[in-house]
Amino acid sequence: MLKTRIITALILAPLVIGGIFFLPPRGFALFTGLIVTLGAWEWANMAGLTSQVQRVAYAAAVALVLLLLTTVQALPVLWLALAWWLSAFFLVRAYPAMGNYWQPVALRALMGLLVLVPTWVGFNHLRASGFSFGQVDNNLLLILYVFFVVWVADIGAYFAGRAFGKAKLAPRVSPGKSWAGVWGGMAAVLVLALAASWLAGAGTVDAVLLVLLSVFVGFVSVLGDLLESMLKRFRGIKDSSQLLPGHGGVMDRIDSLTAAVPVFALGATLLGWLQVGTL
Repeated sequence: MLKTRIITALILAPLVIGGIFFLPPRGFALFTGLIVTLGAWEWANMAGLTSQVQRVAYAAAVALVLLLLTTVQALPVLWLALAWWLSAFFLVRAYPAMGNYWQPVALRALMGLLVLVPTWVGFNHLRASGFSFGQVDNNLLLILYVFFVVWVADIGAYFAGRAFGKAKLAPRVSPGKSWAGVWGGMAAVLVLALAASWLAGAGTVDAVLLVLLSVFVGFVSVLGDLLESMLKRFRGIKDSSQLLPGHGGVMDRIDSLTAAVPVFALGATLLGWLQVGTL
């Protein structure tokens, strides 16, 4: 299993790095659209659409929605994403008590749209919009920063959870996650944001705002992980698919990013670091 994971990672890493950091905006949109479409194929199974015809049709429908959004403003979609993830917090915390509200296949399919479509919109808004923070105006560094927020939150949560994790965060969804892990992850993100502000030459106000936004995004990223875990637990499956040998599926790799990316993109826009415009 370890050998398989390493081989898969060695193949995927250059593809992902090249797709995200070396493609022009239009190529980036196609690349991220492909990732989201594969995620939609996996989400269809979690929604209860189990036949290949149904799963492919759902993925094609999501791809069509992305195509239709290429000329619209990103901000309304990002506001919708924020509302959705705030609602998802209560769904996860109440599981399985509120399960009856989202168990119908159609509602779980709709949940997939609320997760996947804003992810693509957020990525492309971060990539294509005018950006300025401190002395930095490179959109690729901004995207990399969002990745670091998710990674650092996860690493901080792992070590703090192992050391202090007694009070469980959502034991019926993900027994391994604890509140101590959450706070440890947020503390790590706080340090990351301070370091990023210093490296970017940001003023005090912008530095404080980046800390607040990053910590909030780090918390929301946990919801992305928990929501997918909730749906997989309900469906009785371990991984979203086996597309990535040794790593599960695409959704297993991007679940935290589906929450973090659109929320960060919205916050950066409202704070004036990103320009409002069409995708």
